[in-house]
Amino acid sequence: MKINTRFLDNLKVEATFDDYTLVADQPIRYKGNGTAPGPFDYFLASSAMCAAYFVKVYCAARDIPTEDIRLTQNNIVDPENRYKQIFQIQVELPESISEHDREGILKSIDRCTVKKVIQQGPEFQIEIVNVLGTDSGLMYKTAFESDSKTMILGKDASLEDTIASMTAIIAALGIKIEVASWRNPIPHVWSVHIRDADSPMCFTNGKGATKDAALCSALGEYLERISNNYLYNDQYLGEEIANGDFVHYPSEKWFKAGPKDSLPDGLMDDYLLDLYNADGELKASNLIDTNSGNTKRGICAVPYERQSDKEMVYIPVNLIGNLFVSNGMSAGNTKYEARVQCLSEIFERAVKNQIILEEITLPDVPRSVLEKYPTIMEGINKLEAEGYPIVVKDASLGGKFPVMSVTLMNPRNGGVFASFGAHPKFEVALERTLTELLQGRSFEGLNVLTPPTFNQNTICDPNNIVDHFIDSTGVISWKFFSEKADYEFTEWDFSGSTEEEYNYLMDILSQLEKEVYISDFEELGVKACRILVPDYSEIYSTDDLIWDNHNKSIAFRADILNLHSLNDKALSKLVDKLEESEIDDYTKISELIGVAFDENTPWGQLNIGELKCLSLLALKRFEEAKPLVEMFLTFNDNSTARKKYYQALNAILDIELNEFDVQDYVPNMTRMFGAETLNNAIGTVTGEVRFMGLTPTNTKLEGLDKHLKLIESYQKLQTAKRKFKS
Repeated sequence: MKINTRFLDNLKVEATFDDYTLVADQPIRYKGNGTAPGPFDYFLASSAMCAAYFVKVYCAARDIPTEDIRLTQNNIVDPENRYKQIFQIQVELPESISEHDREGILKSIDRCTVKKVIQQGPEFQIEIVNVLGTDSGLMYKTAFESDSKTMILGKDASLEDTIASMTAIIAALGIKIEVASWRNPIPHVWSVHIRDADSPMCFTNGKGATKDAALCSALGEYLERISNNYLYNDQYLGEEIANGDFVHYPSEKWFKAGPKDSLPDGLMDDYLLDLYNADGELKASNLIDTNSGNTKRGICAVPYERQSDKEMVYIPVNLIGNLFVSNGMSAGNTKYEARVQCLSEIFERAVKNQIILEEITLPDVPRSVLEKYPTIMEGINKLEAEGYPIVVKDASLGGKFPVMSVTLMNPRNGGVFASFGAHPKFEVALERTLTELLQGRSFEGLNVLTPPTFNQNTICDPNNIVDHFIDSTGVISWKFFSEKADYEFTEWDFSGSTEEEYNYLMDILSQLEKEVYISDFEELGVKACRILVPDYSEIYSTDDLIWDNHNKSIAFRADILNLHSLNDKALSKLVDKLEESEIDDYTKISELIGVAFDENTPWGQLNIGELKCLSLLALKRFEEAKPLVEMFLTFNDNSTARKKYYQALNAILDIELNEFDVQDYVPNMTRMFGAETLNNAIGTVTGEVRFMGLTPTNTKLEGLDKHLKLIESYQKLQTAKRKFKS
């Protein structure tokens, strides 16, 4: 984690990280102003809060109430050495808690990460850098400190060389990557979470059988996603980029809409048009990309090579982002290594969907076969020793596809988690499936798994398939666990170079009579690509281009960002558009318009329902606003201060609508809500306070630091693409 500091007045200092800001001061006796805790006070409190967190997690997983649990920490200082202290943590437990859970709570406190870091003794490296905030590097050096070269199956370079080359590419872009967390829950299963230190919204996860393999995976995913612009897929890139020499790639092409919003000539080919515009309902406006929102410029499309005849086809960025999401993108040491990963991912998801939707019963992998891979078996045995039965199945559908399945069962809550993985090599596919199973997960996280079902409607619900794509937490059928398999076990395997593996996977698609489109993205210095297999690798339905397109943000973005400057007519029109859109009232505004607000601000918490409510209040349409105020109080999980404001507002609206005299209630309401809160509520009704808590914004995104950092990270990519072009 990267923590930036800033010097404030007198001895006050500020620390910012992620979306949070902390201010520290010094006591008056040390010449401070005493306005905030000191840095050392935060340090002492962190261990107590960390211990309390682990108690809360333990109790929440077992439905143990925490209202009567008290946790305190006393710091006992050695009189001869004030830097030597005993942190005495005491936890008061009610008699109703069993001895088993008492012991469990004590063990949970012992897991406190702050405590473990202190006990290990952190190493401090203090250095001077030439330019603050622009140094690049990776906070993990093990791979670089060894002269050994570790080759793993399916890769064209050693782990050490891959980490070095990928890190160098990222550093050359001016991006500082930091390792946010590691997980190693069982032997030979590692996962890691990495992110841009300056823009934490840009992050990826990696998995592997070793620490270096997991880091390679995370770095490769980071490069694949910035090469494909995926980290910015639903985000507004601002006016400057929207009107720049290019928005996505130097090779992009813009198409003006035809007569009556018809699709322009030269966009896509007949095969794609037959798939995505079969009913003739698709309009040019449906394909404007949300990143630029530049309707005047037209449709932005990127060239893809059609593999059947090597012809170039321009495919809209909007269509790719809406339907294919992240499916079929990769980066690797070589072109074919990247392409094999792309195709493996496509098969993994397509076959997984088929198995889930058709409730196919897969054959078990014989133990004699699993024992050929002792490191994999060690991980499986560890999970089973922890009380999680593991089911390993051949998902190749009779040797047709290079796909494996590993399913974890949790007898504690009856839930199951089905993981799938693919690769031409049997061992690689099996290893990927097992590491995917626990990527970024702890054993506590396995207590929220969903039980299997015989309800076919639940299984076939489109949202269930999307849940499986996002994090594999969707529902699967009990038929999956039947002893009567629909296929015989096949010990499939394809051994060859990455180029031969690519040809093998492409041959499978040829047998399925699928057209394939490929675009290579090497502008950032890495071998990256994207592969589209229409009518096979889409994640979302084609109908979403018309009925649930991400570019719906364009209709609302400017008005919402200019909210404070809208006149009553424009504001009323915005409310009407939100109503007519039928978008869920609980949709976050940040999600709707593709702008990242600080999550701890009213803008960051704002949803469509609250925006409509505040707008109706500003328009003095109180009867329409009243139900929305009540809905906020019933369902919104917001800050205490904001809830209190809405409680006061609800009462003031009752007074207004019943034509009572507000002054009769001010004294006691002041005692109830406080003078400031009550004045804001009264001011909302009188019109003196508009859009309570929402600071003024505009389309230039001024003051929206979180989003501006995201755009700054994208501009680094733009600079590299521009250099590549020249």
